Amino acid sequence: MKAGVIKEIFLFLVLVVLQVFLLDRINIFGVATPILYIYFLLKLTLGRNRFYVIITGFLLGLIIDIFMNTPGMNAAATTIIAAFREPIIKLIYTRDAYDELTPGINTDSKSFIRLSISVVLFHQTLLFIIESFTLFNIQLTLLRIVASSILTLLIIFAVDALFGKKSVISEF
Repeated sequence: MKAGVIKEIFLFLVLVVLQVFLLDRINIFGVATPILYIYFLLKLTLGRNRFYVIITGFLLGLIIDIFMNTPGMNAAATTIIAAFREPIIKLIYTRDAYDELTPGINTDSKSFIRLSISVVLFHQTLLFIIESFTLFNIQLTLLRIVASSILTLLIIFAVDALFGKKSVISEF
């Protein structure tokens, strides 16, 4: 097996364990819950095969659903995010030289921050709309989306700054 695949498997497993046994128990004021497992889709190399991304996104969501007893909500949201990952990346990363780049705060911080905000907001919106399955109390749903997105982004940026690869690319 390639070293990159082993790192991806390790990251996958660590994020599932952290989400299921630690982060799912955090609920700040009943509105903010960190959803760190989406970090896995952010850390895949930019040129990764779309089919691989969608399958791993579905498996990630399905495993989270199994452990958290949520009937397909995370699998649906994560699969949709995985499917739209490539178009979002093309909007943010404009150069073809990034095919083998692993996004990170230490490699291209502006692009990584924009990618993270886009993916996390999209994921949280999907997840909480699927969870509530109504627009009756839209204020609470919007508050949960914003609060959980901010908390998730803070944790993603902290984790990536601490454990991300230390390489810098030149900007043109």
